[in-house]
Amino acid sequence: MMSEREYLKWCSLIILVVQNASTILLLRYVRTVPGDLFFSTTAIVCQEVFKIIASIMLLYFETLSFNELKNTIYQQIINNRMDSIKTGIPAFLFTIQTNLVYLAISNLDAAVFQVTFQIKILTTAVFMVLLLNKNLRFLQWIALLLLCSGISIIQIQNVKSSANEDNTHTNAIFGLFCVIMACVLSGLAGVYFEKILKNSKVSIWVRNIQLGLFGTLFASMTAYLSDFDKIQDKGFFFGYTAWVWLNIFIQSSGGLLVAVVIKYADNILKGYATSISIIVSCVASVYLFNTAINFVFVIGTFLVVASVVMYSYTPPSSSLPLINSKQSVAQNNETK
Repeated sequence: MMSEREYLKWCSLIILVVQNASTILLLRYVRTVPGDLFFSTTAIVCQEVFKIIASIMLLYFETLSFNELKNTIYQQIINNRMDSIKTGIPAFLFTIQTNLVYLAISNLDAAVFQVTFQIKILTTAVFMVLLLNKNLRFLQWIALLLLCSGISIIQIQNVKSSANEDNTHTNAIFGLFCVIMACVLSGLAGVYFEKILKNSKVSIWVRNIQLGLFGTLFASMTAYLSDFDKIQDKGFFFGYTAWVWLNIFIQSSGGLLVAVVIKYADNILKGYATSISIIVSCVASVYLFNTAINFVFVIGTFLVVASVVMYSYTPPSSSLPLINSKQSVAQNNETK
């Protein structure tokens, strides 16, 4: 008989796989489906608002007290303004990253995007070494090399296959550029946000509310700077369908969902969930978007999946050598 802990662990795996795979597939669908195309900048504003609402609800469920909720928000967000302002930097980076993700998925197949987006593992590792003085195991460095190899194989093939069509070729290169930039910003923002969390005792839900507030501000500025005339002419919610709203909900709840379920899982399970979601996305892309997957793509995807599992693996003993990164640590001048 499966214990409650084991049951929750496998439920977490299923939820993470479904969330990871559906996020990319649905995003690709709503950006390519025929009909009126919604403004991605307004969708990002809605995502940030949803994050705030969800974080407030989760914060309430911690105490089940409205008075406690009100006091926490006042004391840790409104009254402690300087601490809240620190989350403005990762919020700004996350906003740019999300805009780049929308651009990338509009120019790349879902399968290609899903695999290539794993570059964020590499960028996160680099920023963890530089900003948090983390030591990576030898196996993790090997995993990062496999990751780069697999993604390089896929992208070289993707660019070559589109070389005969100028427009498609341009889209593939532009999509790759957007993915790389999104991964760099994702790694930097994620590590900076982790640094903020580790240097304070503020609840992660409070931090997510702060992120959402700044994210809404920056996303609104982006929307009206980029699409002001279109929004004024056609309306803020132009092109919105039930699928678009579902996409916004999944995009906004993704990070929060992982934060909720991950306490029942571990880093190895996260790696397996990511790997399975990559495979699911690739297979689903064949049927949903007629994506052509050949032997080269399979080899590249296999290397990426293997690298994700290797990077997430934690050996039972600390016998594996560490690559010390102290010599390349960036000085942290952040005021605490």
